[in-house]
Amino acid sequence: MTTPEDTSTTPVSDAPEATDAPFMRTIKTYVLRAGRMGPGQTRAFEQFGPKFLVPYSAERLDVQASFGRSAPLILEIGFGMGDATAKIAQVRPDDNFLCCEVHEPGVGALLKRCGEESIANIRIVQHDAIEVMDNMLGENSLDGVHIFFPDPWHKSRHHKRRLIQSPFIQRLARHIKPGGYLHLATDWQPYSEQMMAVLRAEALLVNTSDAADGFAAKPDYRPLTKFENRGLKLGHGVWDLVFRRV
Repeated sequence: MTTPEDTSTTPVSDAPEATDAPFMRTIKTYVLRAGRMGPGQTRAFEQFGPKFLVPYSAERLDVQASFGRSAPLILEIGFGMGDATAKIAQVRPDDNFLCCEVHEPGVGALLKRCGEESIANIRIVQHDAIEVMDNMLGENSLDGVHIFFPDPWHKSRHHKRRLIQSPFIQRLARHIKPGGYLHLATDWQPYSEQMMAVLRAEALLVNTSDAADGFAAKPDYRPLTKFENRGLKLGHGVWDLVFRRV
């Protein structure tokens, strides 16, 4: 999930990055940030929330009842404003997408898309994905996981806040079914290198890419965002990592 950068002027260190920075004591998949709800987003909670919102519970989720069908289950962690999420769900109608986001305007925006465009294969949990995985889903429950453009926390002193570190990936991998996949994407090269090192070190995951650097070609289902298109025109890179659970 993308969150605002720290705006202080301390320069980013040029020193090589370790695979993992000292990890925060409590793993969280989000950082709360302020945001203003538009009237359309507010109405979406009232109009479409009953259908598409799944309340957090400490008990196992009845996935078939929540979606009204049995289908492969993909977890998305941190969908921002939900544009890419909506597009992926539309091009993959045979999959169910359970999407975790705590940013209320983003939840409202995706609810609005789901309702107005009749995107029936999305359900949203407005809660931390770690607790959702552990309590509502359990191990070996997911056919895939998407984490696109998580906050890179550019400054060295903030690297401990990065989501993609070994303790989190070890925990996440156990929730993916054997044969399921984990797809990460970032536009910050130092973070992509850390991601690669962390995923390669996880015994439950194997890289699906045979490229020399280990990075995957962008899967067709992941759309280019406006921000990404702008960056690519400026010569900025984007790195996709697709690993499979063994």
